[in-house]
Amino acid sequence: MAKVQGTCDDRFREVEKLFQSNLDEGKELGASIVINIDGKDVVDIWGGHANEDKSRPWEKDTIVNVFSTSKTVVSLAALVCIERGLLDPYEKVSKYWPEFGVNGKENVEVRHLLSHSTGLSGWQEPVTSDDICDLEKSTALLAAQAPWWEPGTASGYHSLTMGHLVGEVIRRVTGKSLKTFINDELAKPLDADFQLGAKDDDVPRVADLIPPPPMDPSAMMDSFKDPTSITFRTFMNPMLDATFAHSSTWRKAEIGAANGHSNARGVAHILSPITLGSSPLLSPRTIDLIFAEQTNGVDLVLGKKVRFGIGYGLTGKDTEVMDWLPEGRIASWGGYGGSIAVMDLDRRVTISYVMNKMGVAIMGNNRTGDYVKAIYKALGVELGRKPELPAV
Repeated sequence: MAKVQGTCDDRFREVEKLFQSNLDEGKELGASIVINIDGKDVVDIWGGHANEDKSRPWEKDTIVNVFSTSKTVVSLAALVCIERGLLDPYEKVSKYWPEFGVNGKENVEVRHLLSHSTGLSGWQEPVTSDDICDLEKSTALLAAQAPWWEPGTASGYHSLTMGHLVGEVIRRVTGKSLKTFINDELAKPLDADFQLGAKDDDVPRVADLIPPPPMDPSAMMDSFKDPTSITFRTFMNPMLDATFAHSSTWRKAEIGAANGHSNARGVAHILSPITLGSSPLLSPRTIDLIFAEQTNGVDLVLGKKVRFGIGYGLTGKDTEVMDWLPEGRIASWGGYGGSIAVMDLDRRVTISYVMNKMGVAIMGNNRTGDYVKAIYKALGVELGRKPELPAV
């Protein structure tokens, strides 16, 4: 029987017990959880197996595709460019990327890229999985495309396009690809095990993903079934099979919105400069930008009330995504199947969880919420709502 390994401060033993219970009951296959307070890992635990037949244990250095938790790192990369004066969040994107300023996108600002409000939540032209891995081709299509709604007026979750858009702006102002910038300017200086894609040498330590069970059609939003809706066009063009993440095409690509590979330790360490409120990478002034509300209402893709700052989802009384987090200066986002990153500046706590047995929800799963609820209980915060994220 797989046993939880690693280190755990006594006050978080219930989190460790919950993790062990999920492994014992088969709810979890392999996973890791880190809780970092004031820059120190007070919980760093892992366990289970890296593949479905349980022939490979989940080790300390096992990594996995974290899907949209990758966006938290892409946003950090943009914030670092803002900190260095290379980007202005309130400047037009076309200043940095002239080809972008056409077909109704002339007034789109950098902040709109970072708050899912450009109107480019998906591709107008039919694209394949291979197409989105062709960064030059798929990014050029977005540059030429007209927005699906007036930019800046509402959010519409940029499930895959967010990384293409932000990554191109970063490339224009730094001369480095997003993959290289994250490696050179974030992962290495912060000693964080995080990369977009997976290097050939690292493939043996990448955990296999177990796709979620098919969604019950009766539980889907109507817009998910309507081919003309923004939701359908965002998620179904292309319709990605989770196991495509096992392909060499995906692992060699730069999909900033979705193909980050890491473990909970790597995610926590690369994001801790935000949680601490000040670091050599980010000043308090730049970190404050995260909490400048950009949109607050029903997301045109998710169909749920979401509150976005610059780069991250924010908590609030009326939010329906991440409504299991307390209010305050908390920035967060999660990935398809269950992974999550939470930066709680009020408590100087970074929470990260990654796994390979995926749930059906677009962001997080029941286990995600249960872990977060147990963590906050240990921190003295009782969360009243059931920690569950709805599926799209």
